[in-house]
Amino acid sequence: MMEQIVQTQPPKIHISDYRQAWEMVAGQLRMEMSRALFETYVQPLEPLGYQNGIFKLGAYNPYTREWVENRLTNLIGRQMEGLLKQPVSVQIELRNDFQPAKILERELESGIEVEEPEEMLPRKVGKGKDGSRKLALQRAYGSKRAAVIQPERTLLVTQYFFNNWLGLIGHSAFTVILAARSMCYWNPISGELRNEIETEMSDLACRAAVSVRTVKTVLNHELVRRYFLRYKARRVMTPNGVRTAGILLQVRMDDPLTPEDQVKFEISEDELWYSPEFGSEDDSLDE
Repeated sequence: MMEQIVQTQPPKIHISDYRQAWEMVAGQLRMEMSRALFETYVQPLEPLGYQNGIFKLGAYNPYTREWVENRLTNLIGRQMEGLLKQPVSVQIELRNDFQPAKILERELESGIEVEEPEEMLPRKVGKGKDGSRKLALQRAYGSKRAAVIQPERTLLVTQYFFNNWLGLIGHSAFTVILAARSMCYWNPISGELRNEIETEMSDLACRAAVSVRTVKTVLNHELVRRYFLRYKARRVMTPNGVRTAGILLQVRMDDPLTPEDQVKFEISEDELWYSPEFGSEDDSLDE
């Protein structure tokens, strides 16, 4: 008589252990996804909470949130259900290290002063430390208009980039670079950097308000490739032959010196800012 094989069921995780459950799900995704995709989209996600069957994850930019929502929420939900033994709905929320609007909301509702580092706050106006600080916050972030515009969510554009690079690379390249940067995350204070993304040329073209053909031209522009954007094309087979389906993009988030200023100030930009896998010069996009 053959011995009966007994399969042990994974232990049920209590709902308060949602962080442990997320670590297990993330570990599974790490094995199933490419390293580049995992480190770009999954690794930066932050578990925010689990309540009433809803598991919330925080993303640091709109593009990451959109990518995860479209490709991973159902899979994450199924894996979480297997661990928590109950139906799970996954929500992706935008989360930023700098959210003074939420700080202000808590202050005004509770009447409790929440101290923040001075460098994170707008300049004080009026008289009185407490009143002026709250007034400055409310003016900048406390209106319904500000709730739509979200002035705390900024894209850094230096005067140098505008004054010195725009004339060299042109308006189209300027907007494509900014569109690519808007899909990334960089904190120059902490050094946290997520500048490698997988996207479609049509998406990048839409964000930059240019044509797909213009995006192709910009990505092969000598100065853009050398100093700002590097790509690897993703190829697929179609009835009409091999075509480009998308691109893996690496984006420089800080501004380099122009070639003229490198000579003028004797500061070289020869050190490569991009990863070795983006170093090939023979890749080209389909016309």
